[in-house]
Amino acid sequence: MEYTVQKLGLLAGVSTRTLRYYDEIGLLKPARISSSGYRIYGQQEVDRLQQILFYRELGVSLEEIKDLVTSPAFDADRALHEHRAQLLEKRAQLDLLIANVELTLAQREGTKTMSDKQKFEGFKQKLIDDNENKYGTEVRAKYGDEKVSKSNAKVKNMTEQQYAEVEKLAAQVHEALAAAFATGDPAGELAQKAADLHRQWLIYWWDQYSKEAHAGIARMYVDDERFTAYYDKDQPGVAAFLRDAVLIYTGMGDA
Repeated sequence: MEYTVQKLGLLAGVSTRTLRYYDEIGLLKPARISSSGYRIYGQQEVDRLQQILFYRELGVSLEEIKDLVTSPAFDADRALHEHRAQLLEKRAQLDLLIANVELTLAQREGTKTMSDKQKFEGFKQKLIDDNENKYGTEVRAKYGDEKVSKSNAKVKNMTEQQYAEVEKLAAQVHEALAAAFATGDPAGELAQKAADLHRQWLIYWWDQYSKEAHAGIARMYVDDERFTAYYDKDQPGVAAFLRDAVLIYTGMGDA
């Protein structure tokens, strides 16, 4: 079956403007242009649009989606299995949050009791799942499944006070890093203070700390563009500055 841009938009629940934009950027080209100048989409384009929407639902950028679906190595069946697994994880995450809300309501109504730990289980699981989806493959490849699993277990067992402390430390790292970056000296006192705060922050996440691992993740902040974008969002070059400060802090600059 074939569809015009209007009919495909109605079928998929997306705007015609979106479909035209996908055409412009080469993400979803129509099968053909009719003699009247209308975009015409066939079954192959319908299937690709479904894949695109799956990826969008999972938070993948359009640029990344284009690289994936236009790659000669793209396997639609494998992609669907991956979509299913990730969506099931997302559903489990939502189910946990819903259960958390229901238990909270029951506590407020006086029909059930809820521990302080239970109040934050859903949020901590979401944090773990988000990190796994974004960085899990790379981090597991670098540090191994066992270390990552232990780190996740540590996060799940955080107390409310520890969770507040790690959030406070994260803010302190960024504040100290901004001040240090202004000096331009990764070996300076401010930069080394930022590196030490970064170490303290990591300890909350890692099963155990080592200088080698600290230096390794600092390098990853520059090698992986997603980490770089996170640290460079306020000022370009911050990720590299933090890496240099940490390498000096750990004495691993030549490693």
